[in-house]
Amino acid sequence: MAAMGSGRGTMDSQNQVQSDTLDRLKLLYPNVNEDETPLPRSWSTKDKFSYIGLSQNNLRVHYKGGTQGPGRRPHLPYLHLRLWMYRHGKTHKDAASVRATHPIPAACGLYYFEVRIVSKGRDGYMGIGLSAHGVNMNRLPGWDKHSYGYHGDDGHSFCSSGTGQPYGPTFTTGDVIGCGVNLVDNTCFYTKNGHHLGIAFRGLPPNLYPTVGLQTPGEVVDANFGQQPFVFDIEDMLRELRARTRLAIDEFPLPDEQGQWQQVLHRMVSTYLVHHGYCSTAQAFTRATGQPIDEDIASIKNRQRISKLVLSGRIGEAIEATRRLYPALLERDHELLFLLKCRQFVEMVNGSDSQALCEAGAEGAEAESNGVATSVISHVGRAPPLPANGEHPAHTNGVADTEDDERLNCDVDMPPAAPAAPASPSATPAANGTHEGGGLVLKGMPGVTACVAALLASVSRTEGEGCGARASVERMLAFGRELYAMSQKLRQDHYHKSMLEDAFSLLAYSNPWDSPVGWQLEPVRREAVCEALNSAILEWQDMQWVSPVEACVSHSRELLRRMARASLGACAFADLPALLRR
Repeated sequence: MAAMGSGRGTMDSQNQVQSDTLDRLKLLYPNVNEDETPLPRSWSTKDKFSYIGLSQNNLRVHYKGGTQGPGRRPHLPYLHLRLWMYRHGKTHKDAASVRATHPIPAACGLYYFEVRIVSKGRDGYMGIGLSAHGVNMNRLPGWDKHSYGYHGDDGHSFCSSGTGQPYGPTFTTGDVIGCGVNLVDNTCFYTKNGHHLGIAFRGLPPNLYPTVGLQTPGEVVDANFGQQPFVFDIEDMLRELRARTRLAIDEFPLPDEQGQWQQVLHRMVSTYLVHHGYCSTAQAFTRATGQPIDEDIASIKNRQRISKLVLSGRIGEAIEATRRLYPALLERDHELLFLLKCRQFVEMVNGSDSQALCEAGAEGAEAESNGVATSVISHVGRAPPLPANGEHPAHTNGVADTEDDERLNCDVDMPPAAPAAPASPSATPAANGTHEGGGLVLKGMPGVTACVAALLASVSRTEGEGCGARASVERMLAFGRELYAMSQKLRQDHYHKSMLEDAFSLLAYSNPWDSPVGWQLEPVRREAVCEALNSAILEWQDMQWVSPVEACVSHSRELLRRMARASLGACAFADLPALLRR
């Protein structure tokens, strides 16, 4: 048992180290998409010469030479062994290199790795640098075309040539040599024990690999690709480059022909306010700048009303209002209707949707009249956790109905509501949570079905409110069946299936608010639904479904991604979120 515990502790420790490494690399290179361009994390077991041996998670490199096994020398008499060591590594044919697993992504902007000299071996013929894919590995870095290296025995830099140039000090056992690549101006620099040695190479090509080369017996080096903090303060250089890029953006000259750019900006702001339904603010901005509003004020207020209903969790009312104001919109867009219905089911569990509160008992009606949303589940002792003040949580997305919130309080022009259609008799659930026609609402989810059956039995035993609560649960199950049937008519992809399963899974927990799927009940989740409905309404009216400001941001993000694919390192320092926070 002790051995098992020790093994588990070692595994946990390794997992923690891996997690820390990922976090550190994300902090260093936040704009790198590793699905497209993975970062170098170790030396390659395949892209190396045979004289090189690897160990310690492929981060340690040692020179083994010849055809011997890792770290082994020939079994020769002492004098003969000394002669072998003397002769081995004396010519360039004995050199051997290894490349990292992946090239340096341009989206790093500034890339850096360090190598610690564990042992300089016999002569210290070591090279640290970069090389392109396909460069001969039976050479030290820097000797061939598209290969660059800083060598320890003479301190020279080698740039695609066998002839070196004086560059820095020599290095030996115990020294830490860093290699940095600036992918904005395509230069390379080195550090020694934390001290910057200056630019070594200029005009570097893209897609270079970190590379080290060894030549004589006993040479051993360890690499740090970001797994551990660096000796050199690379973070300071990163901050400087971000500030420089930010200044270049701020000071970029724009032509201003008779206020042309100012008018464009005013137009973008005005359309943003109209798009999101900030009616009063848009009107005030129009008076100040003279920008016209393309949409009728009554239409803006109607969208405001629908947004208010969605953000307060009253999805059923939002659907009905949309159908009255924009006939056939939801019937045409089945995926949008499915999204709204899934959210409505979630709000039924949450106690926010009005359809879940109908006939939920006298206590529920009183709570609703006091402005407090009450879940059907809370009627049987499964209420959500209360805040510190002891009051029920308000599902209003953190925004109260005050005069300051113009989105939630504009008057609207709405036609009178049509009378609700009576429920279909075929929608009445059986006690076991299934439909007699064989259509199982929670098919493939026995835990949810069992919980529903227990819920029905529980509300039946509840005195005073069992009848109303049971009716509400049955309505919820009937609604779930309709939702399941709707999903079968849509294209069967992972997105729709996952959305439905997540919503139904809420019923499998005695306290859904504190469950693994409880994130669905968070009010902030309504915002995406609200934006999808608002965009669909605008598109229905032949208006832009996305505001120019948001389109500009999306275009900027796509440009940065394309810059990364085109190996333009400047994309790493255009911090779009920081610019938007100004």
